[in-house]
Amino acid sequence: MPFNSSAVHRVALLTALVLPSAVWAQPTPFTPEQRDAIGGIIREYLVKNPEVLQEAFTELQRRMQEAEQAGRAEVLTSERAKLENSPHDFVLGNPQGDVTMVEFLDYNCGYCKRAMADVKALIKSDPKLRVVIKDFPVLGPGSVEASRVALAAKAQLSGDKLYEFHTNLMERRGQANGESAKAVAKEMGLDMARLEKDLQSSDINATLQQNMELGQKLGINGTPGFVIGNEVIAGAVGAEPLKQVIANTRN
Repeated sequence: MPFNSSAVHRVALLTALVLPSAVWAQPTPFTPEQRDAIGGIIREYLVKNPEVLQEAFTELQRRMQEAEQAGRAEVLTSERAKLENSPHDFVLGNPQGDVTMVEFLDYNCGYCKRAMADVKALIKSDPKLRVVIKDFPVLGPGSVEASRVALAAKAQLSGDKLYEFHTNLMERRGQANGESAKAVAKEMGLDMARLEKDLQSSDINATLQQNMELGQKLGINGTPGFVIGNEVIAGAVGAEPLKQVIANTRN
């Protein structure tokens, strides 16, 4: 059978750019010599036309973004109750608000501390906003300790007092950890014996595990991360962008 280099060129190029490498690695009707020739043709073509690689990379990024968005949409539908109505999360603002903004945060995150002023401003200016705080301690053992104490303290707090505890812990100077979180609890007059007992609750570990899984599913790799309606927003983006997404969700 004659070796048609032009035909092989087209087949090889399409195969290399369209089919995954796993498929290309499967046995083919080509002889070893033909496979070597194909490899040479592909290399020569790409060296002469490097823009093809950029086009392929751009298309790959587009497909990955589409897949990520589709995955997030599925999670937002299937996990909405865990995301917005877990009984173990802090709820600030209006508990019966018409729009819920979920924030994944770490008490040692400088960007979370910066974003707190934005969240405060939104709560103050929007009486219909419901804010859910999800402990997402990704910055080490101290963050985990602080989150555990915060979740245990929640058993003794509600409403404005809950808001006050969260604010005091976020604004406290120095490293957030179990000791500093307990100091906030003591300053606010919590029953420390009860707090120590509540710290042993299996619900705390379950809550943190659930939050980490939700964040992972939503592609939240750092803090702060916000979820408003069907939008996932990464980072301390400022009050105005959040306000706009809230308005869009409401409308």
